[in-house]
Amino acid sequence: MKKVLIIFGGCSTEYEVSLQSVTAVLEAIDRERYEVLLLGITRDGKTYLYEGDEKNIAENTWQQAECYPATISMSRECPTLWVDKSGELEKKEFDIAFPVLHGKNGEDGTLQGLCEMAGIPVAGCGMESSVLGMDKDIAHTLVSLAGIRTPKSICLNDLREFAEKEGEIKKLGLPLFVKPVRAGSSFGISKVVKTTELEMAVKEAFLHDRQVVIEEYIEGFEVGCAVMGNDELTVGRADEITLSQGFFDYEEKYTLKTSQIHMPARIAPEDEKRVQNTAKAIYRVLGCKGFCRVDMFFTPEKEIVFNEVNTIPGFTSHSRFPNMMKGNGIDFKELVNKIIELAM
Repeated sequence: MKKVLIIFGGCSTEYEVSLQSVTAVLEAIDRERYEVLLLGITRDGKTYLYEGDEKNIAENTWQQAECYPATISMSRECPTLWVDKSGELEKKEFDIAFPVLHGKNGEDGTLQGLCEMAGIPVAGCGMESSVLGMDKDIAHTLVSLAGIRTPKSICLNDLREFAEKEGEIKKLGLPLFVKPVRAGSSFGISKVVKTTELEMAVKEAFLHDRQVVIEEYIEGFEVGCAVMGNDELTVGRADEITLSQGFFDYEEKYTLKTSQIHMPARIAPEDEKRVQNTAKAIYRVLGCKGFCRVDMFFTPEKEIVFNEVNTIPGFTSHSRFPNMMKGNGIDFKELVNKIIELAM
């Protein structure tokens, strides 16, 4: 029986999202095929082997009992977790790592790089594609070089550049989106409709990252497409996000107060096929493997514009990625176990 080290939590603003995702993954994984080890990462970056009741993870009470300090071995001899139980080190071997983390220090290539150095197979994207997926500026540059349209944008390295590039920013028009270059779940993102709001939005974005990107507003609506595979790719149905106000920020993503997700997207079959093919092309350009969700805009002129990729998208049974795959006949349990197979 293969042993899977499932990693959850993380010192990220998306810690709570990870707890929900990993709970769903644990319910779906085939225990007759895979033995599970759980490595929990606290908000402040402490790592523990968790051997308690899995129900405590979603409630965020998992740290209260049956937690043991643990660390991944950097030796390439065999994937190993060293666990400190009562002052004695215990060696636990495993076959693959399955990170179920979101945002920085989990989805951004840092954890994937550690695993690659140690020779550990990883479920999902590797270090390089995870880094590219998290960096909106570099991802847009590479995708645009492949002939796929991206929003016009200006990248700022510090607040001084905001004043220096004011003329260039004005050419983008209004409204604008101001985003941290590396952040997930829409943290630090602002939609700016007045020039007087711009500087404050830039300052807010710099609280979340050392670089900020200012993007033109794209008319239309957002569509997404789930992609899974290594050599041969499987795509889900495209979905569509409609908003009654604002944009698809963190609150909307997890409450849907003023927005709706239509799955499948309300577009013509031939347009959905173009969305799926564009998603696959972006997946290839950024070197993705395993799985990811590609987000794009669909304009009134039916043009497809790249927005971003999520290399570890929300992963509960009702999240967008699983629902897109369900639309293509792949249920959640099959999806989770297929992703583990791909890592093998």
